[in-house]
Amino acid sequence: MASRGAARDGFVAHVGRRSLETARALADVKTWGPLLAGQMRRLGVDSVPIALFIAVFTGIVLSLLSSYIFTGTVPMYFVGALVGKTVMMELGPVLTGMALAGRVGASIAAELGTMKVTEQVDALETLAYDPNSYLIVPRVLAATLMFPVVTAFAMAVGVGAGWVTSINLLDLSTPEFLKGLKQFYQFKDIWFGLVKSASFGAAVALMGCLRGLDARAGAAGVGLSTTRAVVLGCEAILVLDAFWALVLL
Repeated sequence: MASRGAARDGFVAHVGRRSLETARALADVKTWGPLLAGQMRRLGVDSVPIALFIAVFTGIVLSLLSSYIFTGTVPMYFVGALVGKTVMMELGPVLTGMALAGRVGASIAAELGTMKVTEQVDALETLAYDPNSYLIVPRVLAATLMFPVVTAFAMAVGVGAGWVTSINLLDLSTPEFLKGLKQFYQFKDIWFGLVKSASFGAAVALMGCLRGLDARAGAAGVGLSTTRAVVLGCEAILVLDAFWALVLL
């Protein structure tokens, strides 16, 4: 137990140290600036299809589930309220974050892990490039900026899927669905989800970078680092989700 606690404390210290180094590397705009747009496309734009796929079925299931819960108890226009609130504040950001943790976190860890075990990272240092500026900063910034964008699309599609399901399968009219959606809507519903998703992006990308750069023992080490990056990214999302709920709600 003591060894596990020491290992956990050591990893937390390692994350803190790397985070500080990454923050300092933000000043080196000439290094990471030209790489940012490419990473934003790769980590954000290319992730939109999987996020929208998840959002469609999330909206469908929420509509059907809320109809089952509310039947005979409250007016059915509450379906719109539940779909809107849940998609915008919780399931949209969290499910999108989890999906991107698998795609983005694994991709980053595998890429950087391969670079590490093939000594490409050492070559960068030999060429006077700071690995934090060249490898970590553009990926973390790209994920932080693009996760909210992808999540915003997922929110819109999720609510839209819930609306289509309601009017076609639940005999709920569009005015009734919109009545529930508007009656309980607050602007905070949107920015709360987007703030969370930005922190999710930073955490997922940082975990992918850390585990990738810590890869050891060839291909097996890269595979293990990739798996750990996904697990840690998902854990970070859940912890941050609880943190923002305590702080902002």
